[in-house]
Amino acid sequence: MVRPPLTPDERARGHRLGAHLRAARGERSLPEVAAASGIGVETLRKIESGRVPTPAFFTVAALARALDLDLDQLAAALDPAPVGALSA
Repeated sequence: MVRPPLTPDERARGHRLGAHLRAARGERSLPEVAAASGIGVETLRKIESGRVPTPAFFTVAALARALDLDLDQLAAALDPAPVGALSA
């Protein structure tokens, strides 16, 4: 089965996810967070750099748990503002 290419919006969302996770990791090392979430260091590195723009749900959930992030807030942070939304 051939996977369709990602759209520019999907790639941008992957970069936003990576940036958000990097910021949440703060001073913690890649190996520390990878071990706490049960994923490989290289996998975390690829997610943070945007090279894996669509990680599996359970990977994101494990990272959110390890970084003490709320999944609803994380999802909201990754989606651009809806068309027509007013800024505060």
